[in-house]
Amino acid sequence: MNATSLETPIFIGGEPRPASSGASYELYNPARPTELVGRAAMAGKEDVDAAVKAAHAAYPAWSALSFGERAEMMRNVAKAIAADEEDVARRSEIFTLEHGKIRRETMMELSRLGDRFMQVAAYAERLATDGQLRPSPMGSPFDTIITRQARGVAALIVPWNWPISILCAKLPQALLAGNTVVVKPAQNSAMAPSLTLQIIAELLPAGVVNIITSSARDIGDELVGHPLVSTVNFTGSVGVGQHVMRVASHRLTPVTLELGGNDAALVLEDAELNPETFMKMYMGTFASTGQICMAMKRLYVHESRYDDVVQGMLAACEKAIVGDGLLPETTMGPVNNAGQLKVVTDMIAEARSKGADVIESGTVPDEALYQGGGYFQRPTLVLDADQDLSVVREEQFGPVLPIMKFKTDDEAIALANDNEFGLCSSVWTPDAERAVALARRLEAGGTYLNNHGPMSQDGRAPFGGLKMSGIGRNLGFEGVLGFMEPHTITGPGGFLFDD
Repeated sequence: MNATSLETPIFIGGEPRPASSGASYELYNPARPTELVGRAAMAGKEDVDAAVKAAHAAYPAWSALSFGERAEMMRNVAKAIAADEEDVARRSEIFTLEHGKIRRETMMELSRLGDRFMQVAAYAERLATDGQLRPSPMGSPFDTIITRQARGVAALIVPWNWPISILCAKLPQALLAGNTVVVKPAQNSAMAPSLTLQIIAELLPAGVVNIITSSARDIGDELVGHPLVSTVNFTGSVGVGQHVMRVASHRLTPVTLELGGNDAALVLEDAELNPETFMKMYMGTFASTGQICMAMKRLYVHESRYDDVVQGMLAACEKAIVGDGLLPETTMGPVNNAGQLKVVTDMIAEARSKGADVIESGTVPDEALYQGGGYFQRPTLVLDADQDLSVVREEQFGPVLPIMKFKTDDEAIALANDNEFGLCSSVWTPDAERAVALARRLEAGGTYLNNHGPMSQDGRAPFGGLKMSGIGRNLGFEGVLGFMEPHTITGPGGFLFDD
């Protein structure tokens, strides 16, 4: 593959096309930042308008289909999306080159999308069943049907860290609900998502799925504030999420915001600690170079088990092989971009300057590559971290884990909840009753038991956060409902239902 010759289009109304201006932008390999991977179309405001209008035009026919009819089309998408193994491998390679993450992670993302389409399609029968209210002895004389209807055109804005996996959590849901969509992938991870989305779009009626790539700074407000956009589903940073909400508020457009996380994990004194446990902790922290919103980012350990956990995590980190994500032996690729790397390294430097014990680990087979300007950072532990360090208080979004002690369950809960984020959390203990009791006290949208991160996530369950981690939910049946509004149909008692 001649990656530098690759240029991905936008896709509007059933047709791929260049940006109306003819402009494109370049994407570079984060492992080798001077290496050009390809170019993506630089959509402008005219393209946003065309994409939204195409989705709006397609909406009446798409929403008029039954849930079962839409579900059947989605099952066809699920079968087709990974049918061409050579094309999957090609998109995986492009994905690794433009993003940096290791090849088996990009393959996993690409394969998961079809599974999620199948999972969501299975909700069709449940959605097709209306609620019923009949005349009541309390005096209500009405028959009422409670149904649901799609909102219209959905703007789906996807981040760079797990762009295709995050699409899994919102695109199938929006489509089954009966919405048409305009998808904007992240600027610096756009090509593989665009190529994948185009396969989906071509299998559905023209205008149902539209794709625009560009800078959020250039077209974000135009998309979110467009008068024909009926709902916005955004995943990204808190700051941008707040801006999205402000822009959407001008037209009272409903928003779902899945924002940052700073997940706390609690390791109790009775936790079962063994190599398998530490590998779960390692993967929950350092998979995708720590660039996962639901990664373990604060590890609180009962003081009696602190040394055991530190030694176990050090042993797991030492096995990391840091380098080019295309190499099969690599287990950790670079951070995606220079700005994010600086956030991470600044936090590490602050921790060192304030006396924390900072240990960088892992193997670097190609030292020249590692030192050659790529955005690399080895897995790093910050021991006996102070609660006020930025690596503890803020979302660092990289391969760093602070480890801290606690004495009592109450102290552990207080430390975990002492943060503005509330996405996910975890509790590590063999005592199920105690685990659930503590989980109920954690201020988070979800809590994993004896595991953490994407590999421990039940895709049937809703996903989202509390506090500054966002509003609304993706995934699961609730994720479909997030793209719909209730609709009540009321008549006099006995008119709609025969008793």
